[in-house]
Amino acid sequence: MGRRKKTSLMNVDGVVDFFNNVMVEKKLYLPFLIPLILMFWALEKWIFSLTNWVPLVLAVWYGNYQHQIAVEDLNKKWKRLTLRTSPITPLEHCEWLNKLLMEIWSNYMNPKFSLRFQSIVEKRLKRHKSRLIERVELLEFSLGSSPPWLGLHGTRWSTFGDQRVMHLGFDWDTTDLSIMLLAKVAKPFFGTAKIVINSLHIKGDLLLMPILDGKAILYSFISSPEVRITVAFGSGGSQSLPATELPGVSSWLVKLLTDTLAKTMVEPRRQCFSLPAVDLRKQAVGGIVYVTVLSATKLSRSSFRGSPSRKQTRLSSGVNGLQEHIDDKVIQTFVEVELGELTRRTSVRPGSNPQWDSTFNMVLHDNTGIVRFHLYEHMPGSVTCGYLASCEIKMKYVTDDSTMFWAIGPDSGVIAKHSEFCGKDVEMVLPFEGVNAGELAVKLVVKEWQFSDGSLSFNNLRVSSQPSLNASSNFLSRTGRRISVTVVEGKDLITKDKSGKCNLYVKMQYGKVLQKTKTVHSFNPTWNQKFEFEEIGDGEYLKIKCYTEDVFGDESIGSARISLEGLVEGSPRDVWIPLEKVNSGELRIQIEAVRIDDYEGSRGSSYHGNGWVELVLIEARDLVAADLRGTSDPYVRVHYGNLKRRTKVMYKTLNPKWHQTLEFPDDGSPLLLHVKDHNALLPTSSIGDCVVEYQRLPPNEMADKWIPLQGVKRGEIHVQVTRKVPELEKRPSVDSSLSKAHQISSQMKQMMIKLQSLIEDSNLEGISAPLSELETLQDMQEEYTVQLETEQKLLLNKLKELGQEILNSSPSLSRGSS
Repeated sequence: MGRRKKTSLMNVDGVVDFFNNVMVEKKLYLPFLIPLILMFWALEKWIFSLTNWVPLVLAVWYGNYQHQIAVEDLNKKWKRLTLRTSPITPLEHCEWLNKLLMEIWSNYMNPKFSLRFQSIVEKRLKRHKSRLIERVELLEFSLGSSPPWLGLHGTRWSTFGDQRVMHLGFDWDTTDLSIMLLAKVAKPFFGTAKIVINSLHIKGDLLLMPILDGKAILYSFISSPEVRITVAFGSGGSQSLPATELPGVSSWLVKLLTDTLAKTMVEPRRQCFSLPAVDLRKQAVGGIVYVTVLSATKLSRSSFRGSPSRKQTRLSSGVNGLQEHIDDKVIQTFVEVELGELTRRTSVRPGSNPQWDSTFNMVLHDNTGIVRFHLYEHMPGSVTCGYLASCEIKMKYVTDDSTMFWAIGPDSGVIAKHSEFCGKDVEMVLPFEGVNAGELAVKLVVKEWQFSDGSLSFNNLRVSSQPSLNASSNFLSRTGRRISVTVVEGKDLITKDKSGKCNLYVKMQYGKVLQKTKTVHSFNPTWNQKFEFEEIGDGEYLKIKCYTEDVFGDESIGSARISLEGLVEGSPRDVWIPLEKVNSGELRIQIEAVRIDDYEGSRGSSYHGNGWVELVLIEARDLVAADLRGTSDPYVRVHYGNLKRRTKVMYKTLNPKWHQTLEFPDDGSPLLLHVKDHNALLPTSSIGDCVVEYQRLPPNEMADKWIPLQGVKRGEIHVQVTRKVPELEKRPSVDSSLSKAHQISSQMKQMMIKLQSLIEDSNLEGISAPLSELETLQDMQEEYTVQLETEQKLLLNKLKELGQEILNSSPSLSRGSS
């Protein structure tokens, strides 16, 4: 009885609370509620009874009210978590996340991450090699079908300032990945070896930080993760060493991976995973960025150097504070901006709040980059500068044609900016890392992004000179296109000549071809020289170096790299390229891709198979000394396709003169010259090589060239090359060629008799000269044999043409033959 009474009292209290809630929170409904009750009473009294329906309606209404109260209470609890009123959430298990990752890893995540990390691994392998390895090449890279495990012990959210951070464990232990390296072993060992990474273990704690309202996620490890690698040594294929273990390779790979993670993915270094709403499927290969260093604030010697000097510690605190204030006023600083190998410096400014407003043109060679800012103190009267602090900004192209920037904020927080299109500037105030004070204000503007299909994106526009359907034609074979490069002018170049003179020239290398401009005597030179290179695929860069001539040897005053990916015919590029490894200097370069067929159509047909190449090796100058006595015995070995020729040897000279003529059938093969030092007993040594470009010469027009030698510090060779065409020039008779061949044969017989006599007399010193002449005669004999074969083919072709003309001119003969 008592329990029933208590229950009824609780129901009455609930009803009372309900009506109180209506009175307090639903005041607007009272004017409508009273007439509604009166209307129901009238219906009950005079029309029909509602006694059975009213309790049911009230019960339903009351139940909805209780449900609404429960939902509001639950929403308040979630809001306390999501609106950062609770700094740390409880651990939550995420088996569903690992299940989802297993489903999408093989077909989506593995190809995406393998492609991304492959380029990173290739760059790191080139820069950091083991002492036992001279060169290493990545043959295969796949992360396998086993994904990492995330949050095995649960996940939780925490708050650092205004930034929400997810904590979760990362455990990746896989044995089905496929990473294969081909290494060339360094001396004293020889040969190549295959290195196979067959298992990988990485374990650590990850941080995930959503930024820019969910447009991207930053991820990093809290501390350096645990790394283990198992390495096997394969055999077969291009392997020349047995499948035995090379000492130290496994520990080198572990150290390389650990250092890479520590420098790129351990707090506060973070990587960015973008989540664009639109994917334009564009692959950015480079860009142009304008970086402006605006100003700095709160610069103080005490904060940068950590503690005052010994002299200051002897002073009282008041004098010490005054001394620091004076030092901060007289401090002189400048900022060095670094992007890849490109560096630029601002001017020196005094004070603790210097203003620079210096803008620099920087070139990016990838779709990501790190712009570093190094603060230095300028000390008058000293040849060195004092390093104070650094900070950096990372930038990344996003596939919706925007750019993201992020940096380390105060208290290891995050500073993130988003530029929706090229040309939009982004300003950021960066704290200096590892110090207690000091901030740097900078502005970045991406002027343009360059894409692999030849299109450009700038000023909120995307420009493409060719339809995307023809994108495959941009990557033609080596003989498909030519790259025309014009070195126009330079500005703000720095000369190292103490006398103040300026003798500037530019060297360009593309593949194995080296070209050089004329020397101009000006700090702002104008060359306007055009050079042509045969196009090479596989992302080959055009390398440029600027030099100043000096009496004691030419000095480099800057270099640059230009990506020639995505060039489109008929769309020349005119760019100012900043020089790397110097503080100032830019070169204006014009680049255009030209199809060889189009060029030959305007300049004349290609006569491959019906003509020959005439090469005259005249002389060389300023060769390197290969002998201990300071001279060389140079000769030239010429390679043309499968044919090899050589000149005579010029003894004890660095400026030889050969004046020899060589001829080859014109089949479009590369014409390579190897200058060597002759040794009678020891192997010959190389003193430079070069490539002679002849394919685009007009028929029967001679090109006179001085070509710089590659692979050595100095040396040039003087050649004359002509593409001979039989239709336009009369060839020498076959009889003269035969008589020349017989003459060479008789000379070889006489030389053999001379050698035999020298051997019988035991005159070993005199053998070297006849041997060299004999080799020269042998090459000449092979040359005239090839010439006879070529002339035979030409005569046969002429006979066929004459026979066809006779048939065409005589109707009776043509009817008889049919």
